Amino acid sequence: MGQNDLMGTAEDFADQFLRVTKQYLPHVARLCLISTFLEDGIHMWFQWSEQRDYIDTTWNCGYLLASSFVFLNLLGQLTGCVLVLSRNFVQYACFGLFGIIALQLAYLFLRNLALGGGLLLLLAESRSEGKSMFAGVPTMRESSPKQYMQLGGRVLLVLMFMTLLHLDASFFSQPSQQ
Repeated sequence: MGQNDLMGTAEDFADQFLRVTKQYLPHVARLCLISTFLEDGIHMWFQWSEQRDYIDTTWNCGYLLASSFVFLNLLGQLTGCVLVLSRNFVQYACFGLFGIIALQLAYLFLRNLALGGGLLLLLAESRSEGKSMFAGVPTMRESSPKQYMQLGGRVLLVLMFMTLLHLDASFFSQPSQQ
């Protein structure tokens, strides 16, 4: 079997795979982008009292304000996720989830910026523009708000991975000899 035959077989497989999964991939992508909101909302539902007590202890704001904060986060996150997954009012859902990020900004700054990047990508995807021969590939000649949102979203998503890095200075230094 020659190299051209292998390339043709790989292309045929890729085309067949895309035909089969084409209708499911956008839903999977949306689920991946909002999965953190969904997980946080479910986490708040099942650990309500722990979340409320944590907010009350950390902010020293009282039972009622801590309960209101947790309830608002729970309701906002789960409602936004349902709207995004159902493809109803996606722009409003994204703005609502941006509001949740703003509420939480005080204690999870970098992670929330990365979540904002995911929402920017969702918002950009929901905007309609003219069809292009190279769908999804930015062009050098044209600039649009959608392309800027995609760029901003991708840059902010990088922050999610940067928060996972834990560099230890002792790794780079020479061991001390005693």
